[in-house]
Amino acid sequence: MSSIEKDLSNKGPLTPALKNHINILKHIGNLIKSYLLYKLIFTFERFLNISQMLRLGERIRATRENLGIQVKDLAGLIDVTPSLISQIERAKAFPSILTLKKIADALHTTVGDLIGENATFVKNPYLNVENRKFVKKNKNGTRLYLLSHHDPVKQMDPFILSFNKHSDSTDIMTTANPRQEFCYVIKGHFKAILNTTEYELKEGDSLYFNSSQYYLFKNIGNESAELIWVVNQMKI
Repeated sequence: MSSIEKDLSNKGPLTPALKNHINILKHIGNLIKSYLLYKLIFTFERFLNISQMLRLGERIRATRENLGIQVKDLAGLIDVTPSLISQIERAKAFPSILTLKKIADALHTTVGDLIGENATFVKNPYLNVENRKFVKKNKNGTRLYLLSHHDPVKQMDPFILSFNKHSDSTDIMTTANPRQEFCYVIKGHFKAILNTTEYELKEGDSLYFNSSQYYLFKNIGNESAELIWVVNQMKI
């Protein structure tokens, strides 16, 4: 017996009509409870979906910017509108599985990396050489590899650049997203140009600079060469 029924029964026997009214009130109460529970679940799920969309959009934008790819160029690569890419990055739209796969391929990564399957660096800090991630190659054969897992909360991205004989960093190191950057020569002999100033770097030498200025690294040796390139993700 409910508390309402107890209170009323203390005042006398319950008539069939009164019992019917009590049952109606119980039903209304259960409906209200169910509705409130549904609203709570819906709000929580919506929060989770928005949160997931935000993280996905952040990963796509961070990966795209790291590669120096503009929104319109990414859209052209996967045959969608720039507006859709912008909406996905701002969590205003969620891509289909097919579109997400195309985005991952265009950004030289995987769907797993974009949805955070392999993140974060706190949970997954190790990357062995076999899983080193190829990012891009320019026309003269210089190749760029990422030395960590993709993660939008990282404050820096470490890369290794592999240069063919006499190749340079054109279209790989750009001023599109100016940051503080650091380079360390692992192997070979380089000429580095910062604006109008030239530097010669050999094995063990390093350079720390702001990439808002024109810069270029060129392998001036007679063999292949490599350098570590670390990019700070805090914009200047």
